[in-house]
Amino acid sequence: MNEDIKRAILDKIKAYSRIMLFRHIRMDGDCAGSTKGLKEILRLTFPEKEILLVDQQQSEFLKFMGPDDGPAPDEAYRESLAIVLDCSERTRISNPKYALCREIVKIDHHIEADAYGDLNWVEPERSSACEMVVDFYAAFQSELRINAWAATCLYAGMVTDSGRFRFSGVTGDTLRLAALMLDQGVDTETLYANLYLNDYEVLKFRAHVYECMQRTENGVAWVRISREMQARFGLDLETASSAISYMENIRDCLCWLAFIDVEKPEDGIRVRLRSRFMTINHVAERHYGGGHACAAGATVFSVEEMEQLIREADAAAKAYKETHEGWM
Repeated sequence: MNEDIKRAILDKIKAYSRIMLFRHIRMDGDCAGSTKGLKEILRLTFPEKEILLVDQQQSEFLKFMGPDDGPAPDEAYRESLAIVLDCSERTRISNPKYALCREIVKIDHHIEADAYGDLNWVEPERSSACEMVVDFYAAFQSELRINAWAATCLYAGMVTDSGRFRFSGVTGDTLRLAALMLDQGVDTETLYANLYLNDYEVLKFRAHVYECMQRTENGVAWVRISREMQARFGLDLETASSAISYMENIRDCLCWLAFIDVEKPEDGIRVRLRSRFMTINHVAERHYGGGHACAAGATVFSVEEMEQLIREADAAAKAYKETHEGWM
């Protein structure tokens, strides 16, 4: 079945003279890597076609991947094939003009929530959308071209969305596809420096998070990153949100939460939820969110709702510990 949908997507790409790529809001390594990597593959393979990635999002973390294309007129969209990567719902597509395109292809690894594409290739068991793009390339190596830069973008997304190949979605196929990208000449030393070096103030922020974080009775670690804290350490939203990763190695804490104030209070408080062994996405779904079983996002609009989400996560942790053994 998946071979059929991959062939259908390639045939659709061949039928259009212009392809436009789209991704989700709050850009991360996977959605950036998959769109930029696929763009480069298509540019190399079909030099006669126009391949555009129009997105106004900025990311200090991912600036090494380079800028996107500038604005395009509405007429350009209307004659284009849209390929949306790493985005489960149409409401989370960062450039709303995707809807102007003549046809839409969806390539995604999240649980199916909105089959908005004319062609939908969705594999929730995959560790990343980048893994799917590499699998697409691998299926048609005799027809598609790649270079070290495309491989670097795709490998970066595989690394970041899999937690450096630690998360449960990683399989033997994941590593074999990653190896295929390494064989194209990825400079891993430079890539990892871009991904993981931190500024001095960011490390000071990390230390402050450890001072401020709290833990519930049943082992849910959580922290709130207020606007005042963000201003104190000179953080953008992306860096503030990275606080979620600081709490992942606490023994007996199966779940950890980061609440990040955004610039406009009416937009609510952004929530990032992560867990080990237990699922947590069902808690996110009660608060305008969702995602993977152990990695999800949500939004709350008051301190009371934040406290309610913490209680729900604590109850989920309690229930898991009471019914399972071997957790740490």
